[in-house]
Amino acid sequence: MPSVTLSGRAFLHISGKDAETFLQSLITTNLPELAEGEIRPGALLTPQGKILFDFLIRRDGEGAFLIETGADQRDALLKRLTMYRLRAAVDLSAVDGDSVTVAWDEAQAGAPHDGRFAKAGITLSRVPGAAGNDDPALYDLLRIEAGLPEAGRDYALSDAFPHDVLLDLTDGVSFRQGCYVGQEVVSRMHHRGTARRRPVIVKGEVALPDTGAELLAGGKPIGTLGSVAGTLGLAIVRIDRAGEAIQSGTPITLDGAPVTVELPHWTGLAFPQDAAEAPAP
Repeated sequence: MPSVTLSGRAFLHISGKDAETFLQSLITTNLPELAEGEIRPGALLTPQGKILFDFLIRRDGEGAFLIETGADQRDALLKRLTMYRLRAAVDLSAVDGDSVTVAWDEAQAGAPHDGRFAKAGITLSRVPGAAGNDDPALYDLLRIEAGLPEAGRDYALSDAFPHDVLLDLTDGVSFRQGCYVGQEVVSRMHHRGTARRRPVIVKGEVALPDTGAELLAGGKPIGTLGSVAGTLGLAIVRIDRAGEAIQSGTPITLDGAPVTVELPHWTGLAFPQDAAEAPAP
């Protein structure tokens, strides 16, 4: 059972009789559907529908929640949630610690399971604290193979919509829960089928270049390389442009070397066969 400690992670605790109602009106995750022992992704959006903060959320006792986010986001997220609290009966606090231990294949008994990986057929648990003994690169490889992007490595905050990072397919955004910040824009994108950026798994014949390299199709940019693990990587690309290149036989390259791109198989997504064709939600 691989067990890896991920540093740079941080936690917030949200409790009080209004905690669920308070969060439900702000974040993309539909909390009434969140079961005990389940971890779901979520985001707090800008009014324009882009991801301002991303996180993982789980239940933590009666009426309480634990949010895991990047250590570089925690204080700003806490400040933003506090600003929205007004008179709600909600207690918000930072939790000590800056790491989480993830385990998979035979995930830790009784530990909450990460729902994103479950969508990809992988049982992976997450527990606060440093208890892992294996190389963190193993987790990066697992995440890349599953096609699951990470803020700061695969996309910049305030520059991506929930659809761009698969929140619509990992139970990280709901189209039935009512209003939250940015909901109108995201709902319109979903129902009109206008989401054209998606994560792809990039495969090369040799080791891929460093994060930040441009992915080109016929010399024109279609995306930027994010996480890298040897000959595999992740990139969020314009799938209409990638589909057009694949259909026409136009090479897709990184630093001049040919690569192939694949949408994560578990998503059921496909590259549009025509540049004017909208991708399936």
